[in-house]
Parts: sequence; C-alpha cells; structure tokens
Amino acid sequence: MKIGFTARALVSACALGAAGLLALAPASASAHPGHDPDPPRGPRTTPPPALLYRSGTQVRPHADAPALPRLSARSWLVADAGSGEVLAAHEAHRPLPPASTLKTLFALTVLPTLPAGVPHTVRPEELAGIGPGSSLVGVAAGRTYRVADLWRGVFLSSGNDAVRVLAALNGGWRTTAARMQEKARALGALDTRVLSPDGYDTPGQVSSAYDLAVFGRAGLRNADFARYCGTAEALFPGAGGPPYGIRNTNRLLTGADGVARYPGAIGVKNGYTTEAGNTLVAAARRGGRTLVVTVLNPRASGGHAVYEEASALLDWGFGAAGRVEPVGSLDGRRARPGPGPSAVPVVAAAPPERRVGWAEACAIAGAAGMGAGAVSLVTRGRTE
Repeated sequence: MKIGFTARALVSACALGAAGLLALAPASASAHPGHDPDPPRGPRTTPPPALLYRSGTQVRPHADAPALPRLSARSWLVADAGSGEVLAAHEAHRPLPPASTLKTLFALTVLPTLPAGVPHTVRPEELAGIGPGSSLVGVAAGRTYRVADLWRGVFLSSGNDAVRVLAALNGGWRTTAARMQEKARALGALDTRVLSPDGYDTPGQVSSAYDLAVFGRAGLRNADFARYCGTAEALFPGAGGPPYGIRNTNRLLTGADGVARYPGAIGVKNGYTTEAGNTLVAAARRGGRTLVVTVLNPRASGGHAVYEEASALLDWGFGAAGRVEPVGSLDGRRARPGPGPSAVPVVAAAPPERRVGWAEACAIAGAAGMGAGAVSLVTRGRTE
C-alpha cells in the first residue's frame, strides 16, 4: 500500500514551523464487519490433537492443493485470519527470539490504555536504558508529542525510544512487561516469555511462530492497530525543528530496498536483532480473504529472505484456499475460543483531494521552507 501526502496537508504542516505538534495523519484503514465472503470449499475435518507440536512441517493437502514453497526459516506458519485455521506450519511452537515482532504484543497491551490525542512532554529518564544498536525514531527529551506520534514511531520506524516513553506512560518497563505476559496468556500464546517490551535481545525472552500469528491476528481486529501497522509513510515531529518523514520498515508494505510490495499487504510488523535474525509477521487481503503469516530466522543468505519467504507463503495460502485441511487453530489454546476477527481491515479509499508521492512531497516541503531534513527518512540503529 503506497500512501501519498496531500499537498494541502503537507503545506499546512510546514506553516506550523517549529511548533511541530501536527504530524501528518496516515491514510486510514477501515474495518469491514461480517463473515469471510470466501469460505473454504469442501468439508472440514478436525486436525489430530497436538499436531502443531510435532516437529517438522505440518500440512494436510487435498489432491489438488499447490505444493508448499521451499523455505529456509527455522519456524513459520500461515493461517486464515478470519477463521483462525492454521493452513500449514513448520515448528510452530519452537521458542525463538522474536526481535521487534514482539512489539505487536506491546501494542495489543498498551494501545487501549492511552488515548491517541493526549500530548506528553518526554522526560530524560523515560529514554534511559535503550539498548545499544536499537532502532530509533528520534524521540527527544523535553519535546512534546501526541501519543499517536509515538505509536507511528513504534510501528513505522520500530523505535525503541518511542516504546520506552509509551511504557513509562503505561506504568513503567517492568509493569508493562508483566501486563504483556498476562495479555499473551489471555490470548492463548503460551510460548511467549516477555522480558523486554521492545523485543530487544534479552536472555530467556522468546516467542513462537504460533504466538506471533495470534498477536498479528488479534491486532487486525483493533482499528488503531490496523491503521498504524498498515501505514507506509508519515511525518514525525522534529526535535526543535520541522517534522520529518518516516517510512515503514516492513518492505512488503512499502516495496522499498529492492523488495517488491506484496499486493494487498496490510501489515503487520518486522524485526531484526543479532540473536533473532530477521523476523516478520505479515498480513494480506485478497478476494475477501485475509491471511496472516509468520516467518522466523530464515537461513537463506541475504536480508530479503524473510520477505521473499513470507510472500511465497502468502501466495501459497491464497492458492490453497479450500484445498487443505487445517492443521490447527489460532484459537486452540484460548480458555474460551473466540469466533475469529469481528472486523477485518481493508484499505480505505483516498480522500477526494489530490495525493502526491514521496518525491513530490519533498519538493513541496522544500518550496515551503521546511528544508530537505524535514522529509528525510530515519534509518538509525541496527535493529528493527
């Protein structure tokens, strides 16, 4: 999903100058209620107990099912976001470091507690403890941000600085970790152990392909989560200067850095640390059907393997609709299994005014006196 900037909105933001309190709102994602209009074909059979706990790849294809792609990830899973049915998986419950995909659980836990429009002036102590090499969006002590600004910093730039501030507003780092653990258990995500809410490498912190798919699916039911995770580009308030542009680090959403944008991509979150390698929770919608996939630590060379393998899994999942029996359910470990997402996000139509692309936005910003730095991309840090 390529999100442009309106010329009118961008020039208005420029006019505020150093005030910098207005960040360009991302294009919205609306919720589409109702049942999946493309239900699986044929009879469904109950998967064998604990099938997803078995080692290796689990899939139950019909004779006409497409072959699974060859993948190098240590663990992966593809599921229908509507029904919760797991279509195929490999080492679904293997405990692995999640990197910044753990921010999906952070958002599920904290988003409901903090109104988006509330302003907050960051205190220096709120930025203490950020791990070396962390990805940053550029949060500055003494600067006032809206909560929505900080969430865009989390979802687009994977900013551990933004996570620190939001966790402080949520009661503190340890309190937030404990609440995330409780949320994971409530969702039936029993493989996850939370020690660092931002996903930073911490001994003993793990999740699984299964749990991360649970988090991604649950996030798509939350309108704010769906809007943030589906935003490709936005403006972030500058520290004492004009706002600058940030771009989502999920390449399947933006089509950046040599990765092809996946048709119908709507989120969710990518990550990288030294211990975790590349990790990704991805979701896409096609023909009224929404899939969520997780890919953890591909062993193929190159930083793009996680996106290539997620794309291959999405292609397979859409092609396998009605041609495989489920091997499990994302509701399988909940105390009271839910009926599936009550709302599935779809890309909203652009507003009636003219939209401009990133390059033209830069030109407009320069003409308005914002300077080149106002729309430069933030790419600090070595983790995502």
